[in-house]
Amino acid sequence: MLRLSSNETTLDICPDVAGSLWRFVHQGRDILRPTADGTTDALMTSSFPLVPYCNRIRNGEFAFEGKKVKLTPNLGNGHPHPLHGQGWRQPWRVIEASPTRAVLSYVHDADEWPWAYEAVVVYELRPAGLRAYLSVKNLSRNTMPAGLGFHPYFPRTRQTRLRAVTTGIWRADDDCLPVSWHAGVLRKDWSKGDIVDHEVTIDHCYTGFGGRAEILEGDTTVLSLRASPDCKWLHVFAPLDHPDFFCVEPVNHMPDPFNQPNSGLKCLKAGETSMVWMDIAVN
Repeated sequence: MLRLSSNETTLDICPDVAGSLWRFVHQGRDILRPTADGTTDALMTSSFPLVPYCNRIRNGEFAFEGKKVKLTPNLGNGHPHPLHGQGWRQPWRVIEASPTRAVLSYVHDADEWPWAYEAVVVYELRPAGLRAYLSVKNLSRNTMPAGLGFHPYFPRTRQTRLRAVTTGIWRADDDCLPVSWHAGVLRKDWSKGDIVDHEVTIDHCYTGFGGRAEILEGDTTVLSLRASPDCKWLHVFAPLDHPDFFCVEPVNHMPDPFNQPNSGLKCLKAGETSMVWMDIAVN
């Protein structure tokens, strides 16, 4: 476990569990959902990096430049659609650490995902909060599809609101995979700071994300999230069976990207790198 500390802010990082954030505390307040002792699953941490793709791929099957790929499901519980890539199921290596900055790396050797790559995540404590960088470098000779994002979990109460500008929403099927796009507002109007609580689980991808979101308690803004310009998609996950947290995930492509046009997925030539960043500022 690594601990970064600056003034009244501490950030705990667990390299062995997906290079994840374990706890983020400012002035005694948990900014992200704290991780329970003994946790071994990234889904139960405070935040983790998404690489080399975000969210689900339908049945783990796709073709890229004439190559057919079949990925093994990695969620469990019989869920057939692999999600979030490989980085969230592997330990990461610490390559740099100081009181306010940590750099972690995960190297993937080609296997059923037939491209080798190196992912690097950088966590920095700043006066206003946290900045995280995430990059992926294609180590293969052939072009590799690549996507990146962050998966932070925020505390939620019945008064928690989310404010973010988006242009539309992807309706999803029962497996949380996109089926049709709806322009404008559907159920939740995040642009006006809508309340997060809902009568069903929210697990949707929003398009045209403007790179800035705010979390409010009642009418008071408590956190601000900013993301790099190519994170034009925002995934919001608020489970009905866990009303104490929700996720606001800035990502640079939509779910099931191989089966949708203009999905945002990048194509990295040999040796090329893609990078995104996220800021979480405490108000």
